[in-house]
Amino acid sequence: MDWDAVYSEELPRVYNYFRYRLGDDPEVEDLTAATFERAWRHRDRYRQDRAAFSTWLFTIAGNLLIDYYRQRRPSTPMDDIVLPDGNPAVEEQVQTRQDFAHLHRLLAGLAEREQELIALKYGADLTNREIARLTGLSEANVGTILYRVARKLGREWEDQL
Repeated sequence: MDWDAVYSEELPRVYNYFRYRLGDDPEVEDLTAATFERAWRHRDRYRQDRAAFSTWLFTIAGNLLIDYYRQRRPSTPMDDIVLPDGNPAVEEQVQTRQDFAHLHRLLAGLAEREQELIALKYGADLTNREIARLTGLSEANVGTILYRVARKLGREWEDQL
């Protein structure tokens, strides 16, 4: 296995998975690094005949997230988050910050399973089939749940603006 290629391909997906779950918590980078460190340390345990590498990697990421939640709760208020900027206008920065905070509130209001599926789909950019393998749900069930949650979030987004 070409570890450099796997790392390059999977890094943004793992990072975004944690970001969807934790917002801009500084721990996102630490958990992403820990995921790859653990995968590297235990690479001899990966069995290609059991699961795709990405499935194995996101199982590690999910376990690290569970450990994180057990140990501490995110404590950074949304108002303290500084979003990266490419020098957009102040109004754009404010609007982006407000949109991010609004989305984070909506995501936090979802059931745990819905949050996990949204993070895997849109944060980690996994397919419904990959999510089904990770969660034990059927691929059709994953698609149905994601469709319903996306519609629900869309309605709530519009209602709360």
